[in-house]
Amino acid sequence: MHGFHEAFIQILILLAISVSVIAIAKLLKEPYSIALVVVGLLLGLTQIPYLEEAEFYITQSEVFEATIISLFLPILLGDATLKLPFHHLYNQKKPVISLAFLGTFLSFICIGGGAYFLLDLPLAVSFTFAALMSATDPISVLSIFKTLGVSQKLSTVMEGESLFNDGIAVVLFKISSIYLLTYIEMGWSGLGSGILLFLQFAVGGALIGSVLGYIFSQIIRLYDDYPLEIAFSALLFFGSYFIAEHFHTSGVIAVVVAGLIFGEYGARIGMSKQTRTNINTFWDVITLLANSLIFLMIGLEIRNVDFSANWMFIPLAILIVLAGRTIALYISTSRINGITRKERILLNWGGLRGSLSVALALSLPEDFGGRDEVLLFTFSVVLFSLLVQGLSIKPLIRKLGLSGNS
Repeated sequence: MHGFHEAFIQILILLAISVSVIAIAKLLKEPYSIALVVVGLLLGLTQIPYLEEAEFYITQSEVFEATIISLFLPILLGDATLKLPFHHLYNQKKPVISLAFLGTFLSFICIGGGAYFLLDLPLAVSFTFAALMSATDPISVLSIFKTLGVSQKLSTVMEGESLFNDGIAVVLFKISSIYLLTYIEMGWSGLGSGILLFLQFAVGGALIGSVLGYIFSQIIRLYDDYPLEIAFSALLFFGSYFIAEHFHTSGVIAVVVAGLIFGEYGARIGMSKQTRTNINTFWDVITLLANSLIFLMIGLEIRNVDFSANWMFIPLAILIVLAGRTIALYISTSRINGITRKERILLNWGGLRGSLSVALALSLPEDFGGRDEVLLFTFSVVLFSLLVQGLSIKPLIRKLGLSGNS
């Protein structure tokens, strides 16, 4: 009991720091996620009494991984699906589907091939790294889009791509880190097994999410009681995730599908205007707290990364990821007419990597050959992505003339 009390106080200290950083960032009208990463880096590199214990506790691999994957991921995905109107997503279905499915696979193949041939990593390690780099995290980018009045279309495409490619990237990560070498040894039958496993993860997750989304939509028809309906939404997000994971399917895809059904169909048949307002407000607060800890933790995580070996390959790893994203985006959207050249440039540069990539990298078992290299390259790309790409998005939007406020 004493241990839990200590852990709670340590998380509370970090939460106080992160909320203070957000408050300052909002006054300065800067993306808070980037400010949190910078503060986390500074805290990770310096030794401050009282904070040292909290930092050490939160950056243990199992704590970081469990907190982000099991606790925060269902929250962030559920909140995003509630806020993303289905008709917006439906209107942009071609670019979203193309980027989330074809784009993610192309990115996976390009980055995996690049890592294998140029970084000299073993095959399984190369494609494990590629899977981690195929998930995009648009949190900071979308807040900048909102501030500058970038079109609804681009925000929807970016958020829609992220929602679905997170699920696909997690499935590819599991296949690459656990089964890839076995499947390669099996030859063509291994390819079939890999495709079958992928479908099992993806389709199974979607089915579980659909069933639970429909059931909870019917349940809220019986009530007009927003605290209870908020509790049902939390049960739905966490229930979808853990039930899907229990049946060895994709928890991420289950939450996304369940959230989309609950936020569109459920809201239409079972939510009053007051409930909708309150449910959105509740998840706004919870998401802010989750994000505040996530981005601070990414910065703090620097103490667990060994920069002494292979550091000279970091710029090459960053270039491989940027090139993989560019090739994947331009090929997957080449036949889509609704996206202009300038919008493609922005979507390409705005494909940031974030917390999911770091959390998955940390979830690799200690005996995974190449774990240190995967952690080093993943962490370096995420930092470059958030700090360099994230801070240059605002000037890029203005330069391209895509700001609605210009």
